[in-house]
Amino acid sequence: MGLTNEQIERYSRHIILKEVGVKGQKKILDGKVLIIGAGGLGSPAALYLAAAGVGTIGIIDADNVDLSNLQRQVVHTTADIGKPKVDSAAETMRAINPDVNVVTYHDYLMADNVMDIIKDYDFILDGTDNFPAKFLINDACVLGKKPFCHAGILRFKGQLMTYVPGEGPCYRCVFKDPPPKDAVPTCKQAGVIGAMGGVIGSLQAMEAVKFLTGSGELLTGHLLTYDALTNNFRKIKLPDHVPDCKVCGDHPTITKPIDYEQAVCSLKEQKKS
Repeated sequence: MGLTNEQIERYSRHIILKEVGVKGQKKILDGKVLIIGAGGLGSPAALYLAAAGVGTIGIIDADNVDLSNLQRQVVHTTADIGKPKVDSAAETMRAINPDVNVVTYHDYLMADNVMDIIKDYDFILDGTDNFPAKFLINDACVLGKKPFCHAGILRFKGQLMTYVPGEGPCYRCVFKDPPPKDAVPTCKQAGVIGAMGGVIGSLQAMEAVKFLTGSGELLTGHLLTYDALTNNFRKIKLPDHVPDCKVCGDHPTITKPIDYEQAVCSLKEQKKS
């Protein structure tokens, strides 16, 4: 089926790009992307993926909008305080682009629901703020053969990498295991500059769009870091294969998702990490 006149106008700046064109825009419209976390990273990613016309965007987050979120979580407004983040985000995304089907999950991502949630999506964005969630997402995506983009931000620094099954190392290959509880400060404890979420979250959205269209090079096999204070981007080559990785190595010992426990970046104590 061809694009409507309204879609041709809406996505005209995509369509004139030789790397996208009508064919690529149709792939975006047919695409399904899951955003895990409607916070500092998930907010800009959600805005740009909705604007790009990604056909189905899932968003999962158990929190409600808090005043302290608004310094960086740009998908929410002051009027949304107290509202579930997924509902606030969905309203904004639908207002930007009615083409988009937004699927919300006002819930915690846990070992007992992660596989069922990720199974219907083409690409996953990790916009979480704690190590238990990051390792859970990685392991589930590796086990479920789902490509995903990891990202993290703290203070004036950010990082991201992309995993595609069979094409490079996973998050656990690089970072091994979650650090001990409270060993690494959360953004509540250490702070984070608001615009860092915009920089790194937008890069995550870009990885998703490139994956859907097949354009350009993904950050598979690389870790991209950014230091805002020095304006320094660094692209670090990662090992092609890590034989002793517990989930994707030669003799994996992790065969199902695991729930870990650790402090999270929230002003309110969560019942589960």
